[in-house]
Amino acid sequence: MHERERHRIILSAVQEKSVVTVQDISELTEASEATIRRDIAALHVQGKIRRVRGGAEAVHPPQLGNLAGRPFRVSESVNIDKKRAIARQAVELCDPGDAIIINGGTTTFQMVHFMAAHRLQVMTNSFAIAEHLVKHSKNTVTVPGGAIYREQSLILSPFDNDAIRNFYARRFFIGAQGIGPLGIMEADALIIQSEQKLMHQADELVVMADSSKFHRRSSLILCPLERVSTVITDDGIPEEAARMIENAGIRLIVASPVAQAIKEDSSSVA
Repeated sequence: MHERERHRIILSAVQEKSVVTVQDISELTEASEATIRRDIAALHVQGKIRRVRGGAEAVHPPQLGNLAGRPFRVSESVNIDKKRAIARQAVELCDPGDAIIINGGTTTFQMVHFMAAHRLQVMTNSFAIAEHLVKHSKNTVTVPGGAIYREQSLILSPFDNDAIRNFYARRFFIGAQGIGPLGIMEADALIIQSEQKLMHQADELVVMADSSKFHRRSSLILCPLERVSTVITDDGIPEEAARMIENAGIRLIVASPVAQAIKEDSSSVA
């Protein structure tokens, strides 16, 4: 892990929990305690944290930092027809009683509109998804411990002592900042840390991404393509991107926004 990413995680940790230990951060970043002590010393000199015996503390009372990426409410309406079509296909993969994990995001959020009649066991780190499912469905909902990042509507914790490790799922549904030959990309190191913890708790990884995500790139890789079981996208996917997915041995499901609109119109008429 690069120094910049370690520093970002340390700063996020002290904003969530005012005092963190060297051991906490070492386990979180998989870096040596000597490396973490140097990181803490550097951030202390910069005035970003205060070095204390055995760890670091926040200079100011804990307050949540900003995550990279657009706020949830800003992204929610972008490519909405494509996201709804993708979400319907995702929910159709689920069998009654399945245990699933849904990562926070505007594409994964659209799944809630097709889950009202289901009875699934759902773990999600999305405050928006959890709130909607509790109010409008019979699904069992579990959320991990952590702080709520209001702009992204995410519940994140850099620590391991939360509900995640006690939940096992058949599938993990995630969105993506971008998809390329190197793998699935995200914009924020703290989000990646959370998603990687969730990935360990599921058999299959299902990536939900509209076709625009095959043109976007990020400097942070969540996981290589071989970790992915299924990609669900819309019919605007470029041919070369479809070949890339299929050549990687990944199941590709292409959703049609037009077909989705027809289904919804038929339902409303009925």
